[in-house]
Amino acid sequence: MSQVAPALQPDSEHGRQVWPVFIAFLRLGLTAFGGPVAHLGYFRAEFVVRRRWLSEHSFGDLVALCQFLPGPASSQVGMAIGLSRAGVAGALAAWAGFTLPSACLLIALAQGLTHWGNLVPAGALHGLKLVAVAVVAQAVYGMARTHSGSVARALLTLLVAGTVLLWPIAGMQLALIALAGLLGMRLFAGQQQLRQPESIIPTRSRSASAVFLLLFFALLAGLPLLARQWPSQTLTMFSEFYQTGSLIFGGGHVMLPLLQAQVIPHGWVSANLFLAGYGVTQAMPGPLCTFAAFLGAASSGTPSGWLGGSWCLIAIFLPSMLLVLGVMPFWETLRHSQRTQAALTGVNAAVVGLLLAALYQPVWTGAVRGVADIALVLLALAALMLWRLPPWLVVIASGIAGALPGLLH
Repeated sequence: MSQVAPALQPDSEHGRQVWPVFIAFLRLGLTAFGGPVAHLGYFRAEFVVRRRWLSEHSFGDLVALCQFLPGPASSQVGMAIGLSRAGVAGALAAWAGFTLPSACLLIALAQGLTHWGNLVPAGALHGLKLVAVAVVAQAVYGMARTHSGSVARALLTLLVAGTVLLWPIAGMQLALIALAGLLGMRLFAGQQQLRQPESIIPTRSRSASAVFLLLFFALLAGLPLLARQWPSQTLTMFSEFYQTGSLIFGGGHVMLPLLQAQVIPHGWVSANLFLAGYGVTQAMPGPLCTFAAFLGAASSGTPSGWLGGSWCLIAIFLPSMLLVLGVMPFWETLRHSQRTQAALTGVNAAVVGLLLAALYQPVWTGAVRGVADIALVLLALAALMLWRLPPWLVVIASGIAGALPGLLH
């Protein structure tokens, strides 16, 4: 019987196989529909069961690490698996293979809608906006069950949602996330149940990892200052998308309220195109954060098109890459910190509140106009949650339903 490859040993005899890493993740990038939870299932089947690149236990530890970090968890798990096989080049190869298929499709679609949007039936775009309501509602429900299960966490969720809706001012969302982390350390300390897994730390230099962490924080703090000092859409877009990628807790759906608060007020993308693009993204394989590529490609001004899409795509995923490369050697200490886990509990409850607020404004208010719209939203929600149909199928069906003459009007 073949031996399971030692977990996270980048200097092993198989540790520099960058090309196999890229091919394996490209295959998943073309076929992995269904969102982050489904992606983790695909990863387990491919890398634990089929390829035996790491053990079941080590895979679970990687998932725990990436759930702890801000950023899209499934993409970070992929980066960590690539890191374990081929070092930094392997992490880049895993990200590229998993991300580029859907990113390229969304950039092409954004250019099509921007230049030939008048050829697309208005009802089809409206149907995509309605399915976005169902997708966000499903995300709110699922995340609330996980992160807002107690009375204290539910109250925190509702408080954040109400605050955002009553005072939708710039910076409010980021301030609430920070405040929720501080409250979490006080309210939830001692409530975290941490297991004692085997070590999965790769044999990497801690000084090199510290450089990646310093770069993450330097960009997080420095990019907004640079954008104010030298105003330009190019620098501002990179700064805004980098901040969003640094503050995604709980899954890619959390980026919706963050991006909506940044992209639409700047006038880069209209509210209608924003929601339509978000709906289309549900039909794509790979990570949900490739929505950034759509927004960058569809943006007014410069950059836009393929350059803008690539620019925003790199910006939103760069924090995740820097964190994975920087945190791995320090994970043993971090995952045993009760205070850090308690802070994350508060943050997760807060982001559910942000998503709940976004479900109402702008998702619901920007899409639902009558009884027929409500019926289609409920039908799409039933298809996703009760009948468990693939999201891409629900998105396509909603677009077709919206385009049918007289159905929604």
